[in-house]
Amino acid sequence: MTASDVTRWTIREAGAALRRHEISALELTDAVLARIAERNPELNAYITVTAALAREQARAADAEMRDGIDRGALHGIPIGVKDLFDTAGVRTTTGSSFWCDRVPETDATAVTRLRRAGAVLTGKHNTHEWAYGTTTINPHYGPARNPHDPSRISGGSSGGSAVAVADGMCFGALGTDTGGSVRGPASLCGIVGLKPTYGRVSLAGVVPLAPSLDHAGPLGRTVEDVALLLNAIAGPDPRDPLCRDIESPDFTAAMAGDARGLRVALLRAPQMERAEPEVRAAVESAARSLATAGAQLTEVEAPLLADAEAISLGIMAPEASSYHMERLRANPAGFGADVRERLEVGALVPAVDYVTAQRARSLLTAHINAWFERVDAVLLPATARTAPAIGPGASAAMRAYPSPRRPFNITGHPAISVPCGADAAGLPIGLQVAGRHWDEVTVLRVAAAWEQLARAREHAGVNR
Repeated sequence: MTASDVTRWTIREAGAALRRHEISALELTDAVLARIAERNPELNAYITVTAALAREQARAADAEMRDGIDRGALHGIPIGVKDLFDTAGVRTTTGSSFWCDRVPETDATAVTRLRRAGAVLTGKHNTHEWAYGTTTINPHYGPARNPHDPSRISGGSSGGSAVAVADGMCFGALGTDTGGSVRGPASLCGIVGLKPTYGRVSLAGVVPLAPSLDHAGPLGRTVEDVALLLNAIAGPDPRDPLCRDIESPDFTAAMAGDARGLRVALLRAPQMERAEPEVRAAVESAARSLATAGAQLTEVEAPLLADAEAISLGIMAPEASSYHMERLRANPAGFGADVRERLEVGALVPAVDYVTAQRARSLLTAHINAWFERVDAVLLPATARTAPAIGPGASAAMRAYPSPRRPFNITGHPAISVPCGADAAGLPIGLQVAGRHWDEVTVLRVAAAWEQLARAREHAGVNR
């Protein structure tokens, strides 16, 4: 078994090897740190690598396991977090020049919960500056590069997290999602990324972009991996008044189901119809496969989704500008050009437009809620295109298509991206599955059912 083999394990596989004493947490961590040392100089997934801390935590996990203490599925597992989550004693830059040396005194609640679960912190992942962008082309720390083609973007703003998971530089990660920033990078990098229901995961200690749209969520190599991470971080938190006091189930229960009896719908809206042909074909093929496997497949139309971009920007732009106004006035040159422009535009949005966007949000939420009176989940692309090249046109290339992810930040419904094939250039495509509020289990079940079908198809293709 080589170090590269070890770093390709899933969380479940790594945990099983630890419990069979085939490998120690320290050996597992050393393998990941070696992978980071090898690959991060090219891919730039990490802003800060916490090698000494990771080894200390791994030794502690080994000692606990020798004493019969088992903290669960994440015990001894190397995990990274986006550099938007506060980490006590470890710098949290938010990908900005302003906070390049900021070291918080306390952890974000989600990080506290990872520590409590026995996870090993490998470091802080690269992000689009202040999480305000879709490319993770960071002017201060460099771009996070797609492991499938380093000349292309990783997506944003949780780009470094997706790169690290996809390339074996950690087993799972935490990201944030305000306009699609977990699901987009997951799609472009070929991994799984979940945006839970708004209020499912605490945002205490997470630097905000637009608080009424912000979500925190897990990234992993499999649907089960993200379910295991969500088990660790979900739940009410007195530090975050917007985090709902709703009991969290065991999200891995979704792994026990298959497609039979599920009511799924293919979305007919601009987010689907204007996607690249290869992306649209992959999503439609996945829907047909689920139907063949026993799901009831229908279609839903969503005329109001045509307004999702305007609604999202009408809320995000002024909320982001409000948070950054003092910095923007005092030192505009401290921001990268793209983020500065967005903040300056957001500062000009009239209050009446913000209120109008919030009213439209209520209508869109009711519109999407109506879908889930008839179906269990809706299928659509996670990104409308595959990863464009790194360069000044990358943001425009992503904006040229209606975002399939923004609607569910506006409405707070849970949504996941799961790998769904690749285009002719070998670049990953993501299938997005969205579901009703607080029903992540069904969203995960649909995603897992597709994942199993995709593996079977891949296996059949290999053996033909």
